[in-house]
Amino acid sequence: MSFKKIWERIVDSKYFSFGVTIVLFGILYAIGILNFKGFSKSQVFFNLFIDNAALIIATVGITFVLLIGGIDISIGSVVALTCMVSAQLMENTKLDAGIVTILVLIMGLAFGFIQGFLITKFNMQPFIVTLAGQFFARGLTCVISTDTINITNETYNAIASARIYLLPKGFISAGVLIAILTLIISTIVLRYTKFGRNIYALGGNEQSALLMGLPTGKTKIAAYTVCGFCSSLAGVVYSLIMLSGYPLHAVGMEMDAISSSVIGGTLLSGGVAFLPGTLFGVLIQGVIQTFITFNGRLSAWWTRIVIASLLCLFIVMQSLITKNRKRINSNN
Repeated sequence: MSFKKIWERIVDSKYFSFGVTIVLFGILYAIGILNFKGFSKSQVFFNLFIDNAALIIATVGITFVLLIGGIDISIGSVVALTCMVSAQLMENTKLDAGIVTILVLIMGLAFGFIQGFLITKFNMQPFIVTLAGQFFARGLTCVISTDTINITNETYNAIASARIYLLPKGFISAGVLIAILTLIISTIVLRYTKFGRNIYALGGNEQSALLMGLPTGKTKIAAYTVCGFCSSLAGVVYSLIMLSGYPLHAVGMEMDAISSSVIGGTLLSGGVAFLPGTLFGVLIQGVIQTFITFNGRLSAWWTRIVIASLLCLFIVMQSLITKNRKRINSNN
């Protein structure tokens, strides 16, 4: 077999983008170790997960929507609303932390369901519906309070400050456990359940899915419901990090989640995604932020610049891969 044929098979693999993402993460991390003293410490690596636990969950949620060829730009606002509602209920009504968490998760489910219902039943554009959802959630956050509400609940603070040691000098937070569990469960759902297969089929070709008798409408609504739930769960984890509610929490998180998912191998046109890849997409952002922290002289905006460049690079790569697959299929 010629080298050209071997290369075409590698590129045609559904894990090619995932492999590129892992290699890129490894290169960036190696550059950090070579350039900064202390970068190789285990806690620096664990901090990538601790600092980005909420983003990992949000990225998992948006991947379900991107898989069906949709979009959801309300994620950051739902995260902020979750933080604000949690802070308001715990501080001003003295509800138990567990009850508050259940309530905000139900709120996220309902928010995602309503958006999915409007998009599916009225054939509305996902961008417009979720843009309205973004404005509504952020506006409602400001209606509750324009000032910071600190969370002083003892149970919540105990969970937030808990350390889970994986190594003698390395620990993770409770939020990281929640994020990893969310990733594992979502990967199993997408890979081994009927709902997961319907998601992939819908994203691959909606007309074919309809002809196959798949419940495309219900699947769309379910995908947005999952995204809404993940957004509120990300809000819970974000509130454990910030221990407050504030109207400007998580501004732009939806774009970070979308870019992380794409860098992790998700096609914007739908039908292709590998959730472990989205994890590394988030970690790449974390490594770049860590570079800036260790350097001490660069603006935090360099993270946006580098991620924008990587996003463009991966979109071009996806386009080339898609063209290559079409050419191989036409030759066969």
